[in-house]
Amino acid sequence: MNRFEASLLDSIRRRKDGLNHMRVLVACSGGGDSTALLVLLWAIRKSLGLELVVAHADHGLRPEAQEDAAFVRELCRYLDLDLAEAHLDVQSHAQEHRIGIETAARELRWEWLKAEAASIEADCIATGHTLDDHTETVFLRLARGGGLGSLTPLPARQALRWSPLIEARREELRDYLRQKKIPWREDASNQEGFTPRNRWRALLEGIRREAPSLDEHLWETHAQIAELLAFQETQVDAGKNIRWQLDDGGLNLRGPFQEIELRWILEAAFREASWPREAILLRDLSAWLHPLLGRKSRKAKTWGGWNLEPAVGNWTWRLSAPNPLNTL
Repeated sequence: MNRFEASLLDSIRRRKDGLNHMRVLVACSGGGDSTALLVLLWAIRKSLGLELVVAHADHGLRPEAQEDAAFVRELCRYLDLDLAEAHLDVQSHAQEHRIGIETAARELRWEWLKAEAASIEADCIATGHTLDDHTETVFLRLARGGGLGSLTPLPARQALRWSPLIEARREELRDYLRQKKIPWREDASNQEGFTPRNRWRALLEGIRREAPSLDEHLWETHAQIAELLAFQETQVDAGKNIRWQLDDGGLNLRGPFQEIELRWILEAAFREASWPREAILLRDLSAWLHPLLGRKSRKAKTWGGWNLEPAVGNWTWRLSAPNPLNTL
């Protein structure tokens, strides 16, 4: 086991990915990331007691697809691993559901992978997501207004999906393959600007030249934010049914509250009630509520259709959503 393989093994154990003595379905397209994924997992399989099975999907979109499939077959023969293959009609799926090609390919591929994992009783599906993918996802989410949730790290384990390379850089993986003298297939469509991710990928190349450690610094920042969000959730949950409570049409509150604490409660309650949670709405609503909840006056108030009125029983105030938002 070389240094890079040992580093990956240490990362898996440090993160507590929970992969011991399991059957893993490894998704391999033949590209640099997934080829490195397969070779690395093969190298550390005995240390984790993993049984590997490989899956390769032909999306029917590229003329090189047959060569990609042949490459993966040869790699599996070299590693002495079983291979499952599928031909997916992405074009028809996209047309039928009126969605983009990229979305259609992702949906069909994941549905097939889940079905294949179930058929062989695999415990998880390993994918080649990297730290570079993580950074691209952050910028995509921020550009779409994802708020603080954009700055939380993508988990290495998420239900059936396992991304063991989530802290590895793409270039590190290619250096590893070069060192092992193992080729890979390049998908030229990854350089074309027809998807938002590909456009962000091109933009980030220039940013990384200015800030080579951008990806690592973002990951560490995200890990810190995840800890803060976990603390926030613990604080809010501790006050549920004591300082705030949802019922059949409103949010009951017992103050006083600090404004930031109130905003946290609103976000948790709105999520549970399936009310809109746009950041600007929660900020404006908490700014309106905060001084009112601290007054001795007990007069009902209205703001943007939201109603605040004195509550009954042990609760001080009751906030109701405007119709048709009231879905409780």
